[in-house]
Amino acid sequence: MARIRRVSIHTGVLIAAVLAGVAAAGPARAQTDYPNKPVRIVVPFPPGGSVDLNARLLAVKFTEVLGQQIIVDNRAGASGQIGSDAVARAAPDGYTLLLQSNPFLTSTVLLSKSLYDPNSDFAPISLLSTVSTVVAVHPSIPVRSVRELIAFARARPGALNYASSAIGSNSHMTGELFNLLGKTNMMAIQYKGGGPALAAAVSGEAPISFSNISETARMVEAKRLRALGVSSVKRSPILPDVPPIAETLPGFEFHAWHGLLAPKGTPPKLVALLNEKLRAAMAAPDQQKRFQDRGLDVVTNSPEEYAAYLKVELQKWGKLIRERNIKAE
Repeated sequence: MARIRRVSIHTGVLIAAVLAGVAAAGPARAQTDYPNKPVRIVVPFPPGGSVDLNARLLAVKFTEVLGQQIIVDNRAGASGQIGSDAVARAAPDGYTLLLQSNPFLTSTVLLSKSLYDPNSDFAPISLLSTVSTVVAVHPSIPVRSVRELIAFARARPGALNYASSAIGSNSHMTGELFNLLGKTNMMAIQYKGGGPALAAAVSGEAPISFSNISETARMVEAKRLRALGVSSVKRSPILPDVPPIAETLPGFEFHAWHGLLAPKGTPPKLVALLNEKLRAAMAAPDQQKRFQDRGLDVVTNSPEEYAAYLKVELQKWGKLIRERNIKAE
């Protein structure tokens, strides 16, 4: 009887160990099988802006690296809040991701009630790129330099409008930084994204533009807009004849950033896998060229570095918004 009992115990332990191994292998197998269906990247702005451009450029190489189709899903509204909130509420399984930019942070400060918390509702994956913005004017505006625009605007306080892609957007923040340092009072007209805002500047409806260089360069080359200055501290190879705004307004510098995030609760191993695949996609020479040809500087980092970057950016722009009493309207 004693021998039979020892065998039973041994068999029971063995079965338990096998079952535990199967249970442990389940998530691991699911992890290695990722992705086994298309991955959706939500862009919380309309087509035509820099966020949409980054998503579509990323999708080309990311599809190849992941081995699954990347679907770009534009969900515009409320300065990017609607699409971002949809991702925050999505299953944390790696199949719904968010591509965002500076408004991901600034809109949460400007709006009286944000739909999400940028620090706690998402799992940062990596930055993708940064891009400078350009102050440009419709040909009907009789200025040819930043200095002339400042003088023109100071002589018409509150009478000049500039096109903004949304409350707290890159164009909005660049325009307000220009107002602050240039001691001007140009009024932001809010549109539903970078594409519509640029179209309004080109038509003359809102004849001053603070749009990213990748979008603006085409309009400048077509002589539909006149570029006056870039927001970077150095000239851009995309518009080499356009000087930095900082040459006239010392201290002026602005870069729009673009980055990928997942919903809160996404397993760390899956976040790490996405980071690894994204960085591999962005490091490919043909992918680098796609971005560089459009004035985008490829910048990738770790999930931890990206999370720290977001906290610093939120503090920096939140302070400016509050100190200068920038309003959402």
